[in-house]
Amino acid sequence: MNIIQKIDEMIEERSLLKHPFYQMWSDGKLTQESLAGYSKEYFQLVKSVPSFMTPIIAKSPESVVGELVENQQEESDHIKPWIAFAGELGIPEDELISYSGTAKTQKAVSDLNQLMDTFDGGACAMYAFEKEIPKISQTKLDGLAEFYGMTSNEATEYFKLHTEADIRHAASWRNILEKSSVDSSNLIEIADKSISAQNLLLDSCYKEYC
Repeated sequence: MNIIQKIDEMIEERSLLKHPFYQMWSDGKLTQESLAGYSKEYFQLVKSVPSFMTPIIAKSPESVVGELVENQQEESDHIKPWIAFAGELGIPEDELISYSGTAKTQKAVSDLNQLMDTFDGGACAMYAFEKEIPKISQTKLDGLAEFYGMTSNEATEYFKLHTEADIRHAASWRNILEKSSVDSSNLIEIADKSISAQNLLLDSCYKEYC
């Protein structure tokens, strides 16, 4: 089994879609207040993703810099649609911007950020983060429409973008990993930490708002 297959297996085994918070979303059991709280916690990650990529790009070979810079710009452009989503849930932009997250949320974002200090390791952490997002985004869209009556462009644009964008982004990281000469056990450990941090963020939402 190659490194990509192994990481994909880990992502599937510990899928965020199996987390109680996302299961409640898919079952229509979250309240509007739960979704609003989630929009504030997850924003801490959304706004951090572009900065996650900065040290990776700084260490990138010239052949991939342009592609990664484009991906980073897309991530920056996705912040506004998230603000619009939160607004549809009753969270004003100034409240969203000034909020800093629970201690668990802060740890989750910090744990992810710490994985970005090398080129190969950062690519691995980002692959483990972005690989499942298209599927998760579609599941969220389905739940928002079916159970929460949220179908406006403001409510859905962020998730629609991520059903497509992160297919490309994950492919960029996968291409880097396939050429990596870093010991696979190190990369597996980084992927595991990335998946753990993502689950920790949902733990924060579940504990705080459910």
